[in-house]
Amino acid sequence: MKKKVVIGMSGGVDSSVAAIILQKQGYEVIGLFMRNWDSFADGELEGAPTTTQGICPQEVDYNDAKKVCDKLGIPLYRKDFIKEYWDYVFTYFLDELKKGRTPNPDIMCNKYIKFDQFAREAEKLGADYIATGHYCRIKDGQLLRAVDDNKDQSYFLSQVSRKQLKNVLFPIGDMIKPDVRKIAEEYGLVTAEKKDSTGICFIGERNFSNFLKNYLPNMPGDVIDIKTNKKVGEHIGLMHYTIGQRRGLDIGGTKERMFVVGKDLNKNILYIESGNDEYLITTSCLVDQINWTYDKKINKCTAKFRYRQKDVDVKLEWLDNGEILVRYPQGVKAVTPGQACVFYDGEVCLGGGIIKEVRKNNEKLWYL
Repeated sequence: MKKKVVIGMSGGVDSSVAAIILQKQGYEVIGLFMRNWDSFADGELEGAPTTTQGICPQEVDYNDAKKVCDKLGIPLYRKDFIKEYWDYVFTYFLDELKKGRTPNPDIMCNKYIKFDQFAREAEKLGADYIATGHYCRIKDGQLLRAVDDNKDQSYFLSQVSRKQLKNVLFPIGDMIKPDVRKIAEEYGLVTAEKKDSTGICFIGERNFSNFLKNYLPNMPGDVIDIKTNKKVGEHIGLMHYTIGQRRGLDIGGTKERMFVVGKDLNKNILYIESGNDEYLITTSCLVDQINWTYDKKINKCTAKFRYRQKDVDVKLEWLDNGEILVRYPQGVKAVTPGQACVFYDGEVCLGGGIIKEVRKNNEKLWYL
């Protein structure tokens, strides 16, 4: 009897080709499309995405997933996780923004929706395994980076536990993106040339600043040059800025480069640094909400503090309260509270946590 795999069909090329590979490997494949955002309400929101031929983007994705499944002879089910997404992902996202932090909702979506709620629904369909189109691999129960360094998504799975990964398949983890598209073209799939999705997981592309107005009021305030302590402009609301940001700073009268380096929530001040980036460099950070998936604790490894960042050599100090003090004496720019710190040993993803506090020379920075 064939093993049954329920695969998350997103309407994109990656999940489409993942389904093809699973079929070739002899599995009985079932598609499941997740609807996690109430796209029908988007028409009432500022910053809503544009429609395609009168159809909202989420419905376009469903229709594409249906066309792929029909072509491959795969049944496609559809399930709403709108309430769960709101409760576990979007509320977290808003709460973090209120605290002046920079959250990563995609990581929480993987933890609470794709590898939790989705897995429960797949179990109802009789799944032996679940599968997704993520670029990563699993070996002996351990999460590994993808073969394609440019597409590796292990960073976004850093909060998924080993238990959650137990019966998971990542069919395209050992492929490179051009080869994925080539297979989709050979099969004549509608998703073959479809561009990769961007924006917040399941919310999609939209005018982000306008979108946030629907949930958090803009509170304009002063922009202060941290070196001179002088006002140099005004910001539209602290939630719209992240540490290290250069674009979107509407400050006239200077040709120098400017960086966001900190926030004062109580005084509603955005601190910037002009010229160099001295105030962006830190040497350690405190990480909480640890999800450690390796068999043993280690004290030396590499880490990523942002998705596209190169690996940084770090030393780990395990604290009694379950947090980790991460040291990088060589200095790293723009380590940001709220973002994920993900640990690696070569190709193995050891797990990760959320950056709670940033320090320089063992002292917490007053402006972060």
